[in-house]
Amino acid sequence: MTLNLRLRRLTREERRTLLYGLLFISPWAFGFLAFRVVPFFMSLYYSFTFYPILESPRWIGLANFRNLFTDGRFLSSLYNTAYFAFFAVPLGACFGILLAMLLNMKVKGLSVWRTIFYLPSITPVVATALVWLWMFNPRGGIINYILSLVGLRGPGWLGDPMWAKPALILMSLWGVGTAVVIYLAALQDVPRELLEASQLDGANVLQRIRYITLPMISPVILFNVITGLIGAFQYFTEVHVMTGGSGSPADSTLMMSVYLWQSAFQFFKMGYASAQAWVMFVIIVIFTAIMFRVSGRMVYYGGR
Repeated sequence: MTLNLRLRRLTREERRTLLYGLLFISPWAFGFLAFRVVPFFMSLYYSFTFYPILESPRWIGLANFRNLFTDGRFLSSLYNTAYFAFFAVPLGACFGILLAMLLNMKVKGLSVWRTIFYLPSITPVVATALVWLWMFNPRGGIINYILSLVGLRGPGWLGDPMWAKPALILMSLWGVGTAVVIYLAALQDVPRELLEASQLDGANVLQRIRYITLPMISPVILFNVITGLIGAFQYFTEVHVMTGGSGSPADSTLMMSVYLWQSAFQFFKMGYASAQAWVMFVIIVIFTAIMFRVSGRMVYYGGR
């Protein structure tokens, strides 16, 4: 009722402006509904069905979800993804903060260094994966060659189940440039007067970082950790390019997103893949909620 009264009070020119605005955003609104909202709810429906693509979906209730937790490959993918996220996200945050602090120093050629560290983030993912695939080659790869120069025998990396996930974690550090830019912007907003006052009080570099710099950029750290966690659970392209989507060797690189792709587009189990997607979604939501809950005592917001 209130909305209708408000619309009736609009002048002719305002109604025309509103109409033009709605027309301009209509392509985006249609795309959002068609490619985001509708698939979101359709996948929820399909997760309760047996849907082999070429046949109509058949309702089977919670059978897909029960089968997931007795499926050894799904449990392996869950472990692999958790392993990757547990190490890659904290290491990426630490590495990104360290690089940002180095790039925040007044050194010669700073803009060049910033560009160099950011370039890997804009390199096509497929090209990056192919380069790292060559670098991880146990015989002719540059990583094992460098290790041999110091008398160490390099591992098999992606050919060894024990080293395959550490190889992916190492490669993930290559793309921290985007996070570095965000950390760098946050570091430049740290009040200089606080740093100068602490220095006058006798605080050393490590104490200034611990008690001033990190608390002041803690909201940005929380943001990057949460987005990093979401990205870790959706880690797909690099693994798919480097292993052909097989999860080899011995399913040690079978991430949840890779197994979801296999279920949907190799085994044509759309209902089963939808159930996997919803389990992944729930896990991400739970961990995100936990981090927001815990961060209340660890994250500093100015003025609070």
